[in-house]
Amino acid sequence: MKTTIDISDAILLEAKRVAAEEKTTLRALVEAGLVAELSKRERRGDTFELRDASFQEGRGLRAEFEDGEWSRIIEAAYEGRGG
Repeated sequence: MKTTIDISDAILLEAKRVAAEEKTTLRALVEAGLVAELSKRERRGDTFELRDASFQEGRGLRAEFEDGEWSRIIEAAYEGRGG
């Protein structure tokens, strides 16, 4: 698959120099770098994990909200906040 990426001139020149020195291609060098970086991230476990932000075990909704009317809950949440 072909793609286009922007690389700073300094990095590109250094990469071309290293590729020539190691008798390889720029493509092979870029692929090796991507494989190494992706592998490193996988080992670190750079996946997003949502922290548990649940509140202490409660007793459900307060009495005035037990009817489950969402508009009343929203109204109470914004009460006094100009909403």
